[in-house]
This record gives sequence, C-alpha cells and structure tokens, in this order.
Amino acid sequence: MKRRTIVSGGIGAVVLAAAAIGLSVGLPTGTPEATAETKPQKTAKVTKQNLSDTETKNGTLGYGTSTKLNNKVNGTFTWVPVAGATIERGQTLYKVDDLPVVLFYGTLPFYRPLSAGMEGADVKQFTDNLKALGYSGFTTSAIKKWQKKLGLPETGVVEPGRVVFAAEPIRIATVSANVGDNAGPGEVGTYTATKRVITTTIEVNDARLAKVKEKVRVTLPDNKVIDGTIDSVRTVIQQNQQGEPVTRIEVTISLGDAKVDFDQASVKIAFTASTRPNVLTVPVAALLALREGGYGVEVIADGGARQIVAVTTGLFAGGRVEVSGNGISDGQTVGMPS
Repeated sequence: MKRRTIVSGGIGAVVLAAAAIGLSVGLPTGTPEATAETKPQKTAKVTKQNLSDTETKNGTLGYGTSTKLNNKVNGTFTWVPVAGATIERGQTLYKVDDLPVVLFYGTLPFYRPLSAGMEGADVKQFTDNLKALGYSGFTTSAIKKWQKKLGLPETGVVEPGRVVFAAEPIRIATVSANVGDNAGPGEVGTYTATKRVITTTIEVNDARLAKVKEKVRVTLPDNKVIDGTIDSVRTVIQQNQQGEPVTRIEVTISLGDAKVDFDQASVKIAFTASTRPNVLTVPVAALLALREGGYGVEVIADGGARQIVAVTTGLFAGGRVEVSGNGISDGQTVGMPS
C-alpha cells in the first residue's frame, strides 16, 4: 500500500460514528487534548516495529521467455538435439547434411559471409568467440583450423547460417524438426536461458512493487521459501477476457544459487515496495478524523483517563499505519472505535 494522508472505507465509518454520538475531537492550541466522551468497545497497543508495504502475487517458475531457433542452411536434417539439452559456446546445435551448425555468444545476428580482412561489429563478435575457443584471432589460418575441427570445408569463409548467436548458453525448450526433414529457412525449435527464473505479470498501478535489483521472497509448492532478485521489468500488451488489449508489467526474477527441486511450478512472490524501520504503529481502525483536519488516536492511560492525541500518519501496510506526534509512545493503549 502506498504512503497516503487520507483513509478510505473504515475511517469514513469512524467519522460517521463520531458524528452520531456527538464526539468532539478538536485540539485547540495551548489547551489540553479533548477527552473522549464514550468508551470504545475494543483497545489496541501502540507498537514500535518495522512496517513494510508488501504484496503477494502469483508467478511461474521456469526458464523464462523462449526464443525461436531458426535455420538458414539448405539440405537435410541429419541430427537434432533433444528438449532439455544445454548448448554452450562452440557446441553443435543441429546438423544439416551431417555438417554442424554451432552456437557462438553475441547479440548481433549473422547476416553476411565473413572472411579475414573484413571489419565491423559482427567481425569483432566472431573474433571474440574464436579467441574464447583458443584460436589466434580472425585470420584465414584460424578460420580454417576452426572449420577443420568441426569437419567443415576449409574455405576460410564463414557463411551465414553456420553459426547461431545467443547472449549466453542456451537450453533447448522444444524441437520441431526431425531427422530426415528437409532443411531450409525456418524454425528448428525454441530455446531459453539455462537458469531457472520466475516470471509474473502485474497491473500497472502496482508498478511500485517492481524495481530492478530489489529482493523478493518466493514460496515454492513445498512451502520452502527462497530469496529472489528482480532481474528485469518491461511493459507488455496482453488481452483481457473480452479480447481487449491491456497494458501490464512483466517481471523476471532470478534465483541466484538457490536450490530448487522443481523444474516448473506455480509459486507465490512477496514483493516489498518499501520498509519503514522502527516506527510507531497503530491499527488503521484506531484512527479518528479530527474536526479541524488530520487524524488522532484516543490514548487510554493506565488509570482509565482518555484523551485524543493528534498524530501524523505515514506508511499504511498490513492493516496498520505509521504514526508520530507529541504524546504518542510505544506500549500505550489506544481505543478502537466500534
């Protein structure tokens, strides 16, 4: 819940109840606080605590968003991976005419033939991968050695489609091609990242909950609770039940080194938008609307004397509200208007 200075619902009822019984709660400057004229049916304690704006949302444990694995080589599929396989830099993704298509790391698609002497961001990306695999650099000799190791024709030229670029190691999610199928431009399957993550979508008015690098608490189906970190936040357009487009926020949460026994599962995510440490709090229902504006609480002394004390409200969360002001302290008893 957000920090606010008005109270809805329950406080409106308090105002009406106060008017019905003729309760005066004015606090003139320089005079003692007004005394309540009726005895509340219930009481509560002023407590000092950490008050957190926390909300729980449903989420899905899995491997995140899938990406199409597209083929650009003509021929016949002679080997394809199995779903769940992990592929790293330099390893074979699939084979066409018994020649491998391999994975390199990068974000720029392979869009032109490459050979020694060329320049550009794509050349640098390819060169970085060759060096990471132990080759000297982007030279004709290095390219031919790499081709020989893979069983490719040693031409010194790398054709588009022989390498697929992804930002990191990948996990094969689905495979749509079969051995013996004709290979041509099209989808071989899909892939995801290799680490399990949690994804959820929340309403736009809950945007305060989703801040990159903030911590969350995740409850798994076996009730085990683990820590997570918000890794990314993005706006997405989805359709509601009427088929109309609505804007929502998609949140991806990383789990670090947390041990998780589930491959995929529905989970609960506790988001904490803000925390106020060591503040005085009372139940929201203890607030009284003062005649001259603002709010107060009815403080009940040990001997039974009662007085209305003006308070400043802060964070509202979990049915309690942060309060401060002269005459309010930890452990006091306050009235709860019926």
